[in-house]
Amino acid sequence: MTTTALMNQQFRLAARPVGMPKRSDWEEITEAVREIGDGEIVVKVLYLSLDPAMRGWMNEGKSYIRPVAIGETMRAAGVGVVVASQSDKFAVGDTVSGATGVQQYWAGAADDKHANFYKIFPAMAPLTTWLNTLGMPGMTGYFGLIESGQPKAGETVVVSGAAGAVGMTVGQVAKQLGCRVVGIAGGKEKCDFVVNELGFDACIDYKNSAVKDGLKEHCPNGVDVYFDNVGGDILDTVLTRINLRARIVICGAISQYNNTTPVKGPANYLSLLVNRARMEGIVVFDYADRYHQGVAAMAKWMQEGTFKSREDVVDGLDNFPEALLMLFEGKNFGKLVLKVADA
Repeated sequence: MTTTALMNQQFRLAARPVGMPKRSDWEEITEAVREIGDGEIVVKVLYLSLDPAMRGWMNEGKSYIRPVAIGETMRAAGVGVVVASQSDKFAVGDTVSGATGVQQYWAGAADDKHANFYKIFPAMAPLTTWLNTLGMPGMTGYFGLIESGQPKAGETVVVSGAAGAVGMTVGQVAKQLGCRVVGIAGGKEKCDFVVNELGFDACIDYKNSAVKDGLKEHCPNGVDVYFDNVGGDILDTVLTRINLRARIVICGAISQYNNTTPVKGPANYLSLLVNRARMEGIVVFDYADRYHQGVAAMAKWMQEGTFKSREDVVDGLDNFPEALLMLFEGKNFGKLVLKVADA
């Protein structure tokens, strides 16, 4: 096909946000998709993953991944279908996942190491699930818990952001491993979902009750593993309840991402000393060569009916700036996904 007939709408970073990102921090561009050469493909983007980490990618400074440059298409994971190919790696019609960016079409080398495209199988699970449980959030929760948390049957695992993409995976994996699991989430509806649908043993509603009191009630024997997605005061509170040799997994700090003041560090860090505990940060890309293991394990549990995935889908690429803010306002329920186009 002549790819120049395809018009590509995309969002480029126009300014480094101060606090919460604004629509003016983005530049919306529409241009023709370029012709591709040998070894290249064009992917029509169907769904995009919206993740808290995107906020950090907008900032200048050293991190585990380079920041998105001003004028560059915003980084995002997506799933789509190959609509043009001059590569032996992918054929037209293949469904793929990779770093598509916030746009309608991605064009480039099929083996681009930054895009890292791989085939996915819609017959195994819905496309949105490949951006959640079987995608980057699921791999984050799976490997972060198993490799850094190292939970053992009978231990108590606490996870914040329990109704979010990573949190729901962490809790369910921990239950599969025989742990007692307590979630922390905002609002009765989310807490009910975590307990009644995902099978957590309990959930603390931080919006309507004191986390400290909830931990005393639901973790009478202390906390062996804490998987932290929020940072701030909740991290501080959990540190007061950890056991000897506890493991604290630092995955994210969504409560701090839009601060206009310095990030709040853990005031109760001496609890790590007293309890000879370990706090470790995790980045999912470290396990890229093992993703297939996580996919196989969780796909099996899903097929057995003992593992669930939930996505919150917002329709329309035009809504990207506002949809992204849902992550920081606690408005999404489950994995936040942006629908770009029909298959």
